[in-house]
Amino acid sequence: MLAAVDTGESRVLVVHGIAGVGKSALIEYAENAAENMHVLRAVGVESEMELPFATLHQLCAPLLDRLERLPDPQRAALETVFGLRSGAPPERFLVGLAVLSLLSDASERRPLLCAVDDAQWVDQASLQVLGFVARRLLAESVVLIFGARERSRDLLGLPELELTGLRDADAHTLLDSVTYGRLDQHVRDRIVSETKGNPLALLELPRGLTVTQMAGGFGLLRADALPGRIEQSFLARIAALPEQTRTLLLIAAAEPVGDPALVWAAAARLGVTPAEALADGTREWLSLGARVTFRHPLVRSAVYRSAAEEDRRTVHLALAEVTDPDVDPDRRAWHLASAAPAPDESVAAELEKSADRARARGGLAAAAAFRQRCVALTVDASRRADRAVAAADATLQAGDLEAAGRYADIAARAARNEFQRVRARLVRSRVTFAGGLNQEAPPLLLDAARRLEPFDMDLARETYLIAWGTAALIAAHSDSLMAISTAVRELPPPDRTPHALDLVLDGYALLVTESRAAAVPVLRRALAALAGLPVGEVSKWGWVANAVSAAVWDDEAMRVLVGRVVEGARAAGALTELPFSLTSLGIAVSWTGDFAAADSIVAEIEDVSAATGVPIAPHVELRLSALRGRTDEAEALIAATIEEAGAGGQLMGVTVAQWAAAVLYNGLGRYEQALAAAKVCTRMAELWVSVWALPELVEAAVRAGDDAAARSALDDLADAALPSGTDWALGVLARSRALLSDEAKAEDLYREAIERLGRTELRPELARAHLLYGEWLRRDRQRVEARTQLKTAYEMFASIGMEAFAERAHRELLATGESIRKRTVEAESGEELTPQERQIALLVRDGLSNPEVGTRLFLSPRTVEWHLRKVFAKLSITSRKQLRDALPPSDHALTAR
Repeated sequence: MLAAVDTGESRVLVVHGIAGVGKSALIEYAENAAENMHVLRAVGVESEMELPFATLHQLCAPLLDRLERLPDPQRAALETVFGLRSGAPPERFLVGLAVLSLLSDASERRPLLCAVDDAQWVDQASLQVLGFVARRLLAESVVLIFGARERSRDLLGLPELELTGLRDADAHTLLDSVTYGRLDQHVRDRIVSETKGNPLALLELPRGLTVTQMAGGFGLLRADALPGRIEQSFLARIAALPEQTRTLLLIAAAEPVGDPALVWAAAARLGVTPAEALADGTREWLSLGARVTFRHPLVRSAVYRSAAEEDRRTVHLALAEVTDPDVDPDRRAWHLASAAPAPDESVAAELEKSADRARARGGLAAAAAFRQRCVALTVDASRRADRAVAAADATLQAGDLEAAGRYADIAARAARNEFQRVRARLVRSRVTFAGGLNQEAPPLLLDAARRLEPFDMDLARETYLIAWGTAALIAAHSDSLMAISTAVRELPPPDRTPHALDLVLDGYALLVTESRAAAVPVLRRALAALAGLPVGEVSKWGWVANAVSAAVWDDEAMRVLVGRVVEGARAAGALTELPFSLTSLGIAVSWTGDFAAADSIVAEIEDVSAATGVPIAPHVELRLSALRGRTDEAEALIAATIEEAGAGGQLMGVTVAQWAAAVLYNGLGRYEQALAAAKVCTRMAELWVSVWALPELVEAAVRAGDDAAARSALDDLADAALPSGTDWALGVLARSRALLSDEAKAEDLYREAIERLGRTELRPELARAHLLYGEWLRRDRQRVEARTQLKTAYEMFASIGMEAFAERAHRELLATGESIRKRTVEAESGEELTPQERQIALLVRDGLSNPEVGTRLFLSPRTVEWHLRKVFAKLSITSRKQLRDALPPSDHALTAR
């Protein structure tokens, strides 16, 4: 690993094994061997696990003078989590990208070795960030080594080395080095066998024991009891130390920073003096240098756990008293909480402030821990209810749904008035929704919204909007959506100028309870209001508000609005929300036929999803595979999505999959299958995709000879399209009407469809209008005119990449007697590029710098440059400018900005 950095590569290793097996020794060996490297070291401390980014600060502190070299959002993120500035809490993945950039920048001058020992005690925020960094290292000349007792979820999938103890011969040698006198061979063999070669056990267990004791006592030893047995060995020897020495050890065990000044200040408060405490043998346990450290983590845990509860509280109180409340208020509050023998309002108030500071730094797990402890120390029941709601909310944001539910229940039990009960109900509803797209969440949210009305109408309306969006996403039937929409219609109008979200909510309610004709005017006002909202506000509600443009058939507004949501998510580093917004953007861009841009969006979704661990339904891939007409790929994806989404009651996933199937089979000319899929899709209690499937149903039904189904679907399409009056809506409607019209009207309708869709960017829809018109002309024996329309359709399909529809147009051309050379659907340049290389090449082609590409794809600029060199070699070019000719242009550069 150390040698790899000389070639400009990075390496990561997780060394894991039980306590005492040698992890720290190996890491220390690596540090000593890294002669030409800059060594950064951090150690997890059990009592510091609740403090956000504590270990990360340890590791990065020597590099903080390089923060100015980072891009502004990344620098701000690190400065915020390290308490160097105030500001909105950054996403932890933006923090991860900042650390990646920081390490990459530092390694340009000199290779880095980053060692993180006792990772099992690293705070969650730090471990998530370091796990993120470890997965993105490639060409930075950085070695990152973790030492941990067990595999951590945040480090899964990284290269690992499990230490299992010494081989028998070496174990015997080590045992002999610490035993005096000759042991019976059977006793020696038994000790080595039962310790499984654990070197610390072999060193520590014989200390202070006679040969007789060793022979007689080891029969009780089990491998899984080794840590406890080693601790007992430590404690037996520590018990013989003077009282003041034991107190000093306990202070050092309770003080996580290892600050000698704090340790000695707390010791002085307890009457411990250096002269008395530093007895013979103290240095065997403690190293008293620039930092106070234990010779082995088990010593720290043994000292702390074995101390009486009263002694631990006394030591924590002393540490709290000597900790500066201005410099380190959070550690002081945590010490005070650990010292409290009973509920204490003053300490609870301090913990509340610490939770707010932790949240501001992006330490969600720490904020949750502070608030949970705050609840335990609260005396007043009413205040406990309020704090339990806050604890449940913080714990939900930290991702611990089970604990969040417990604190929601505590809030409900402690509530002393209806408002507190309603707030507890609301947070319980949100926990239920976060637990999975299930049928329980909409009615719970509806109940919470109703109960909130007498207390906070704005919060009630927000809750109604969340309830409506939840029901629209997951309801397997329309009951919940109708109940929510009816309740919204019964709300009094706001006693202020309606906000954009008020209009969205009112429009959605009208869409369900009345008609699209009634809803469209309100939704148009909502769309105009959304355009005036700050990007951050649009991003917050994008998951619900994105559908407004679809409801009014405004394709340009759809791309602009969703583009703003994506822009806001990127700017804010809201990476957990970004994949959902990117999915909406991918669908919007797919309507234009810019498959290269859509592919880039899919690749970004995959990158973000992999980085955050948030699974995302493959809606964009479904749409693209259907439009491309790649049968095997599309059918496999459709079947898998229907099975998975159906099992989870996820209405939207099933609807998108059936819509994709209808498009696929219409392109292939398999109209019976297209009709079946479209019927399933349009029967769904879903308000957008099911409408987009209506033109597919009309076309498939006409071709399959089911005129009744076609006319019914056309009526539904007219109801959905006419109120909007857009070229998209009326163009698709005219195209569908033409399929069911007589000869006198059909030609005018086809021409209207082509004219209207030609004024939009919806190239696939326009090409399909030309195709249907050409097919109609051929059947009407107007072969010359048919060839013109079919050639146009064929060229458009081929240039877009719609293989099945292109083949359908080609067959029709042959039927007209036209002899046309069948061209291959345009292959995109750079086929030999890997998906990541192609993504990087496209972003660079569209004008992004290496740091900007790195930010987008969660890579360091050096790794981007490394990939780019490979792209240049594969495409036989030498400059970034040449990418414009080597790769097809994107019509939607908003995806790269």
